[in-house]
Amino acid sequence: MSTNLLSTSGAVAFGGVVQEYLWNFENQQLRVVYETLGKGSPLLLLPAFSSVSTRLEMGELAKLLAPNFQVVAVDWPGFGESSRPSLNYRPEIYQQFLEDFVKAVFNTPITVVAAGHAASYVLQLAVKQPAAFSKIVLLAPTWRGPLPTMGASQQIAGMVRELVRSPILGQALYKLNTTQSFLSFMYRRHVFTDAAKITPSFIEKKWHTTQQPGARFASAAFVTGNLDAVHEQSDFLELVKSLTVPLMVVIGESSPPKSREEMNALVALPGVRSVVIPGSLGLHEEYPAVVLEAVQDFLFSPEN
Repeated sequence: MSTNLLSTSGAVAFGGVVQEYLWNFENQQLRVVYETLGKGSPLLLLPAFSSVSTRLEMGELAKLLAPNFQVVAVDWPGFGESSRPSLNYRPEIYQQFLEDFVKAVFNTPITVVAAGHAASYVLQLAVKQPAAFSKIVLLAPTWRGPLPTMGASQQIAGMVRELVRSPILGQALYKLNTTQSFLSFMYRRHVFTDAAKITPSFIEKKWHTTQQPGARFASAAFVTGNLDAVHEQSDFLELVKSLTVPLMVVIGESSPPKSREEMNALVALPGVRSVVIPGSLGLHEEYPAVVLEAVQDFLFSPEN
């Protein structure tokens, strides 16, 4: 495993130093792209899993944090500018990746700010290796993929996943579900709350992310629940109960009802700090300055 500098002219960046981490998993090498900005104590930014997942959704928040932290934002394997091979994407891949990446890139306990579905993976690693993290911030945390949240059985979700993975029909189905009009609809429905921010150029950039070679494989795994690191609310809450690292949760006041119920159950646990701010599941991208204001006392205080 190694890290190499990448030319920012060939990469889509938010102003930091772009590098690649060559990661071996099951005898296959994956190229993982990450970006570093600022100086100070290390802080890892983990974007949410989604069809449009990319470290760029963390870009504005990274710039706001950079004066006080050395910020590292990463593209998950299968997403963003990282390798997108036709793997059977499943929790074991991301559990091992996160553990290996943190060990390879950092040599001291780090602050981690994780959005959406990244929550379970961070919590699992924090319980397994408490010394890896000094503080954890979860932004609109989720643990259940879209189809299971909608009530689809594992059997139905599995059939959909295999359909999308298939060569010809799968490509067609994926393209139908990543049209610019559909992406705009999804953003308006549960990602952003300010429709004025969902501009044609914004959606075009998101669409471009979805059209990269191999993009449908990890996306299909997420949508169908194959990236759910836990499968019951009780298991998710048990991770938090087992945690010894200070935790803060940021909730969007306009979060979808089912997701909001899960977040409310999380923040009801003893010792969990929480705040409700404007926004929904994409609050870290839509309202980065509000997010920073909400968490800065937690980030900068020596004890929590």
